[in-house]
Order: sequence, then structure tokens, then C-alpha cells
Amino acid sequence: MKQTGLFEDQETSTSVALSWVAKDALVVANHSGGKDSQAMLIKLLEWVPREQLLVVHASLGDVEWPDALEHAQQQAEAAGLPFVVAKAGKSLLGMVEGRFEARPEVPSWPSASHRQCTSDLKRGPIEREVRRYAREHGFQVVINCMGIRAEESPRRAKAIAWRRNEGQSVASREWFDWLPIHDLLKTDVLRIIREAGQELHPAYASGNERLSCVFCILASANDLRNGAIRNPELYQRYVELERKTGYTMHQSRKSLPEITGVEI
Repeated sequence: MKQTGLFEDQETSTSVALSWVAKDALVVANHSGGKDSQAMLIKLLEWVPREQLLVVHASLGDVEWPDALEHAQQQAEAAGLPFVVAKAGKSLLGMVEGRFEARPEVPSWPSASHRQCTSDLKRGPIEREVRRYAREHGFQVVINCMGIRAEESPRRAKAIAWRRNEGQSVASREWFDWLPIHDLLKTDVLRIIREAGQELHPAYASGNERLSCVFCILASANDLRNGAIRNPELYQRYVELERKTGYTMHQSRKSLPEITGVEI
């Protein structure tokens, strides 16, 4: 059975998703270690049998917040769920340096419109591991879930809550992308986690608004400043690479010291 429709509203997308769950689909929770991933997994556990759930974390190595992987793993293991780590064969800073050496005339860092960090370091490795897991465990339908919320940005507000992934769907496998908590507010996310008796990643207690890479091209000044203070050695590497390439990391086109006020 093929399902090619796009569903933007949460109620319809959830209904369609659960109809596929009833057909023994594999439901994959992409878990960054952040609050949205955490709340999403709590909700998925209410809807999906544990034997159909897989938690996957794209490890970004030393550029992601310390213990992000461990936080995701702890939640998965506490629920009795399989946990898979997806790793790329390259690193973010290595990508930046390689691009600068190959083409110094073009910006070296990923941008909002060309997010190689997402495609090469997260999406690609995750899809590879999910294909492997589905093949080994006999799943013919995959529902890939991400904790993207409309409240986070105008761009994310336009995201489609349910769609067939044409690139990953083949003759022997159907693949859908689902945003189970797209309509939730931050207050809803925090309430869900609190009512489940769980704790947030420690970065939130130290002031972070979001969690992924310590220094994200889309991060707020607050999160970049907090990252610089809490991870000074990594911050120094980023600043030195900005100076080496002559290009700024952040979408604002300001250097990290300009944004954070933390000089090297």
C-alpha cells in the first residue's frame, strides 16, 4: 500500500502514522539528547509497542554537547528500547577545513541554505543505520520521527508533519517521515518531561535554550555564549578556524567573539 499524501495538521498525521503502526511498522525516534527528542520519545511510548521502536542518535563527536549521547541512551535503555549510534566517517571541523583547502574562494562553513552538517553528519548516517536495522529485523515499513516543532522558527512552522520519503522508499520498503510533536509548545514539552519524572540534559540548567552542536550555525547568542563559557577548548578551535578560513560560522555573519563577547 502506497501513501503519497502530505499531511500538515497534527491530528491527521498522527492518525495516519498509527494506522501504519498497526501494520507493524518500525518507528524510529531520532534523539539528539535535547528536550524535544526526549518529549517525543515519551509520547511515542504511549502509542507504539516497544518491539516496534528504535532510538537512534547521530553522534557528532566532540562538537556536540558533552553527555548528549549518554542522555539519549539512558532514556532509551530505561524504557527497554534498542539504541543505535550513527556515526559519519568525517567530522564537522574536518569538513570545514577540507572545503577551505579545496575551494578557499567560497564560504567554508555550512549555512542555513546548505546544511551539509545535517545531511552528511546526521541524516545520511541515521538513514544508513535504520536501513540496516530494518533489514536485519524484517521491517518493511519505516516511520522516521523527528522532534521538530513549529514554535521554534518560521521555517520549522512550514514543515510537513507527515510525508512519504521518496528517496528511501523502494520496492521492498516503505519509508515515511513524521513529526509527532510538531504542534507542541515549549511549555507542553517541559510538562511532558516533568510528568514522566525525567530530568533534562544539564545544559538546560546552565542556561541553554536548545541542544545539539555546542556551536550551531543557527544558535542564539545566549546558547553560543553559554557554549563558549562551558566548553572553552572547543570554542578556541572554532574561533581559530574562523580566523584561518576568513569566514564566520554563524548565519548572522558575525564572528563568534563578536556574538558571545568571549575573546580568545
